Amino acid sequence: MFTRDFSTLAVRLQPNVPGCPRPTIVQYLRNAAIQTCERTLAWRYEQPKFTLTPGVYVYNFNKPAETQVHAIFKTFVNDSPLDALTLDQALELYPEWADKYTTAGDIEEHGSDPRSITQISAHQFAVLPLPDATKPYTVRMFYALRPSRNAEGMDEAVFDDLEDTIMHGALQQLMVLPGTAWGNLGLASYHAKQYVFQLAELRARANLGNARGMMRAQMQPFGV
Repeated sequence: MFTRDFSTLAVRLQPNVPGCPRPTIVQYLRNAAIQTCERTLAWRYEQPKFTLTPGVYVYNFNKPAETQVHAIFKTFVNDSPLDALTLDQALELYPEWADKYTTAGDIEEHGSDPRSITQISAHQFAVLPLPDATKPYTVRMFYALRPSRNAEGMDEAVFDDLEDTIMHGALQQLMVLPGTAWGNLGLASYHAKQYVFQLAELRARANLGNARGMMRAQMQPFGV
């Protein structure tokens, strides 16, 4: 995965906010990139396959550097989908899940085929119930990323696709900063409208892609 720095877009944005320091522009580009990824779920990532450890149910996301996981799309264990739960739902269905079971007896008594997943934070998730030791459990995960607050850039292909949207998002915020030489409420309103319009287009495109992804061809019995 190639990374593109936010500073590369600052060059294009600079003439619209004359006199604005380059670090300020980069900061607002990063903020706009985070908001755009959160609102569109456009940065999609498949985590490399991994195997669960018996008796261990809390795991760190294996994600690119300088990113956070915003939402989990789908998780499969041995090709069977897991139910996605909120933290409240997980605590209600598995009230014992916060207790650690480490001995072979604990795993045998409380372990099972994992059936659910819940996101604990931007860096961790839990599979429930805790995996037992009867067989290996191979996991495939798909989720939406956003840049972290200290990220210098993001995935190049995603950034290229979101560039115009991110630029409008940054400009609308920069142009309403009080006491600046580049402030312009009229242009800020224009960029805000463009930002909202392009967010809607990106969400619609993502939804269409999801719908296409759900289509499956099924072989019919011979002679029907």
